[in-house]
Amino acid sequence: MVRTRRGLTERHHNILNYLDKRLSEHGYPPSIREIGEATGISSTSVVTYYLKQLAELGLIERDPKFSRAVRLMREPELNVSQRVAEAVQGAVAAADELLSIPIVGRIFASAPVPVPPSDFNYFDAESSINIARSLLPRREKGSELFALEVQGDSMIDAMVNDGDIVVMKHAEQANNGEMVAVWLEDKDETTLKYFFKEKDRVRLQPANPTMAPIYVDNPKAVKIQGKVVVVIRKVATTAA
Repeated sequence: MVRTRRGLTERHHNILNYLDKRLSEHGYPPSIREIGEATGISSTSVVTYYLKQLAELGLIERDPKFSRAVRLMREPELNVSQRVAEAVQGAVAAADELLSIPIVGRIFASAPVPVPPSDFNYFDAESSINIARSLLPRREKGSELFALEVQGDSMIDAMVNDGDIVVMKHAEQANNGEMVAVWLEDKDETTLKYFFKEKDRVRLQPANPTMAPIYVDNPKAVKIQGKVVVVIRKVATTAA
């Protein structure tokens, strides 16, 4: 059995149990994406966060440079009373570790696209993503954050791919070189790009060598909606 310890969450246990099963059945560890798929975690960065914690607790050994370099550390199973106490502590720890951020719509990483009515206004309490607090810069507050689903590939060299989620902080101004969600007011279009204020215009720079920058001659028409704080990569699912 895999060694357990107080303060672990259900996700910690799910990952440990999956690693134990996978190693027993196949003899080699799974990839980060396979762990996410097996345990219901949609973000590879969150999987990595939990693996780092398990390594710090001495429950696994891993080499961060390699996707499959994971080894379980085994000890006798804890007794039932210890496991009950662990579950209670884990429920409290989970609330502190993860932050639920609302997904309020989508943003196009492409040429600017007309804004569907829901893109910056839609909010459903069911639409949210959980993110480890440790992945966020300390200065960011949860109440200022929102998330958008990315469509398009104009920011692929910035490691932002179609289907990813960008966590944003509300902002109306940006410094040159910051990645922002922009609303072009005069055209009623949105796009995700690097922001550059030039002499008499704004340049919206893609991170894709096959795409040209977008120049806006009327800077007042560029309405910044937010700055990118974290990119959450979606785990690809395999059809049955």
